[in-house]
Amino acid sequence: MTSDALRRALTDPGDPPVLPLPGVAAELLAALDAPPRLAAHLRLVHDVARQLTVAFADRFPLVPFDRQAVLFGAAIHDLGKVEHPGELSGPGSAHEEAGYQLLLRFGVPEERARFAVTHAAWHAPGVQLEDLLVSLADKVWKGKRVTDLEELVVDRLADITGQPAWQAFLDLDDVLAGLAAGADHRLAFQAEHPVHG
Repeated sequence: MTSDALRRALTDPGDPPVLPLPGVAAELLAALDAPPRLAAHLRLVHDVARQLTVAFADRFPLVPFDRQAVLFGAAIHDLGKVEHPGELSGPGSAHEEAGYQLLLRFGVPEERARFAVTHAAWHAPGVQLEDLLVSLADKVWKGKRVTDLEELVVDRLADITGQPAWQAFLDLDDVLAGLAAGADHRLAFQAEHPVHG
């Protein structure tokens, strides 16, 4: 049974409005009786990922990426914090493998479950552009800019488009600066929802 606090975190419209999570992500959170703060966080990162993918497709139309994979990854990337709630308010990485295993147990295919791990493993072999975009959304939602992560994305963009890295950086920087500008509202929204239901 979903707690009232979790239900609010999943349905509160927000101001400015925050998109609801995709059905499968909301169902997983309800089934696991997830902490309300986690549901709010996943909604915010998913919402930023939506904005990021729209802007990305506009700025880099020649760069192929799986938008639905990015949105799904953003919606579930921290699911393992259900088992490690201390990592909602403090550091830790135990939630990464825990989230991956949880998703597999719930029948999520490995190619989608991977985001539970890859959102924090930017330099791992085989990391794809979609993984990096989930990581960007997970940082910029709160206004945080991470140079080495952004450099990885810029390098991919320059390789794919053939444009100079400086131009790819300027375009990406413009997108991320616009997204970071809404961080205060997002942080306030997340803080409205308790860590414990």
